[in-house]
Amino acid sequence: MTVFRCTNCQKPMTGEVVSGEPVRGPERPPGHEVVPPRMPLGTFKTNFDGSLLILHPDDVPGTVLHTDPRRVSGCCGLAGQDGPNLVCGRCGAEVATKESDCWTDNLVALMTAAVTDGRATDAAV
Repeated sequence: MTVFRCTNCQKPMTGEVVSGEPVRGPERPPGHEVVPPRMPLGTFKTNFDGSLLILHPDDVPGTVLHTDPRRVSGCCGLAGQDGPNLVCGRCGAEVATKESDCWTDNLVALMTAAVTDGRATDAAV
C-alpha cells in the first residue's frame, strides 16, 4: 500500500492506495452527465511518461479546490483544462488536476513532482 504526501509539507494527499488498472465504463451518456470514475476506488495508475498518477476522485482527501476561480471552470463539474485545480489542504501547493465535467473523464491526476511516495516514509518508522 502507498500513501502519497505533499512534497512541500508532507501532509498525506491520499489514503492507502495500490497500483491498479483503469476501468472502461459504458459509452458516454447523452447530455450533461458525468461518467463513472476512470479508476476503481483505492487504486492508482502512473501515466505513460511517469509525470502523473491517475486516481479515483474520492482518493485525494488531503486536497482542496484551488482558490483561483479560473482554475475551477466547467459546466457540470471541473473541466481540468486551465492548470492544476487541486491544492494541498495544509500548505496550498498545487498538487493535482481533477476532471469531472460532462465531456471529460472522471479522475484526479496527481502530479508526481508534487508528491512523495509514502512507502519509503512508512517503512522507516
